[in-house]
Amino acid sequence: MGSVYIRFHGCLNDFLPAAQRERSILYTVREKTAIKHIIETLGVPHPEVGRVEVDGQPVPFTYHVQNGDDIHVYPFDLEHLEASAIDPRFVLDNHLGKLTHYLRLLGFDALYDPFWQDRDLALIANREDRILLTRDRGLLKRNLVRRGYCIRTHQPREQVLEVINRFNLKTLVKPFQRCPRCNGLLESVNKTEILDRLEPLTRLYYDEFDRCTQCGQIYWKGSHYERMLPFIEKILNFCNGKAP
Repeated sequence: MGSVYIRFHGCLNDFLPAAQRERSILYTVREKTAIKHIIETLGVPHPEVGRVEVDGQPVPFTYHVQNGDDIHVYPFDLEHLEASAIDPRFVLDNHLGKLTHYLRLLGFDALYDPFWQDRDLALIANREDRILLTRDRGLLKRNLVRRGYCIRTHQPREQVLEVINRFNLKTLVKPFQRCPRCNGLLESVNKTEILDRLEPLTRLYYDEFDRCTQCGQIYWKGSHYERMLPFIEKILNFCNGKAP
């Protein structure tokens, strides 16, 4: 049928081998082919793509390429969107448990179950219009997934910074608003209501408590809270433009 030239821009080059980055790739087309198929065959999941242009004109994923097309593929330009324009509700795959914990700690709605399979994750992301976070490119390529992101880094605390930066969430960080265990919202609770659930030393030394509205877990500013404060401070400094 012919051939086309296709070039990926910005962070989409992360998915390409070094020899194909920042340059036009000659792609041979042997039959009628949608542009989405070519993009994903070359390794880029469609949820990472913001727009596609052919000969300078925007086209949908369903566009069937023609011999000689000059194709340019761009990532989402989320960095310049207002935070209020982004719905930061996530669902994460079973390899991102620690990232889930940290996102909840920072106040973000993050669903997670270690037993969910790829099909479950795609269905949830589609049904609830959530952003699917994963390191599995194949999962992101599923047709059901409309919004998603492939995590680049390996360390969970660095992954948090990556997600905040990628989706421009710096003004939306609200630490200690959600239950890290189940994702439920926390509410202040009077000590007298939960006195029978507290250990003797906790009763003695602490007076302010929060309770998860979903699972009932009790939280107070104990040793775990103190251990997490340096991490929270690092995140808030990052959000305020300081070096993390």
